[in-house]
Amino acid sequence: MISKTRLLACVVTLVGTTSAATAQTQVTKYVRYSLDGQAAYGIVDGKSIHELTGDLFDSPRKTGVTVAMADVRLLAPCEPSKVIAAGLNYQSHLGEREPAEYPGLFAKYPSAIVGPKDDIVIPPDSSNLHYEGELVLVIGKKAKNVSVDEASEYIFGVTAGNDVSERDWQKADLQWLRAKASDTFAPLGPAITRGLDYDELLVQTRLNGKLRQSGSSSDLIFDPETIVSYVSRYVTLLPGDVIFTGTPGTTSAMKPGDSVEVEVEGVGVLRNQVAGSEP
Repeated sequence: MISKTRLLACVVTLVGTTSAATAQTQVTKYVRYSLDGQAAYGIVDGKSIHELTGDLFDSPRKTGVTVAMADVRLLAPCEPSKVIAAGLNYQSHLGEREPAEYPGLFAKYPSAIVGPKDDIVIPPDSSNLHYEGELVLVIGKKAKNVSVDEASEYIFGVTAGNDVSERDWQKADLQWLRAKASDTFAPLGPAITRGLDYDELLVQTRLNGKLRQSGSSSDLIFDPETIVSYVSRYVTLLPGDVIFTGTPGTTSAMKPGDSVEVEVEGVGVLRNQVAGSEP
């Protein structure tokens, strides 16, 4: 039998732990937006945005200016120096193939990034362009050779991304440069959310309103901390750099006029139209 004194001690310990956990799980949503031709960062508060000044990743401050969400154009939520991706990171995407022993990495270019509501442009010689809805990690401070245990300290927050991929080019080319890194092949947004449990987030993709992909980050073969640690062995990560973590399930081709939505729990919906290009 537990004594009253010991039971009271257990209750006090539990309450203290819960309070600390609550303090650590404050969720903040950041956006980058354009108003009257000027770009700025801000914190989302309902249908309003509180403008920030200074470095988003180094103690930004509120300016006191508040703008309506409806009056701004949302941009890609950060401007990374590097865009890295982990491929084949869900068993549902691998199918019957065995998982790799370590994350399979590839790179996209910063020039591939577009924001919410920007067009995904199909190159004129593309015939098999697919969506890949993904959870994307945003790095908050310089990371080199960090351990798995330390890695969460370097993740500023998460956003939604679409790892647009030309399947025929993936098979035909020596590397995935044009298949994965062509212009507009890396939509990001609509926000960076900080304070979520990155290991328990629902990731869904809809094409023309129809659900096509659905998976949880809990099903990642290599979790966010493992990916960040592994990448940092070989590449120095800087504030604002992003890492795509892989796509769940299967994908299909897109065509001009299609609308594709990637929704990450706690982040919001990244919506882009698909457009053709001039030959």
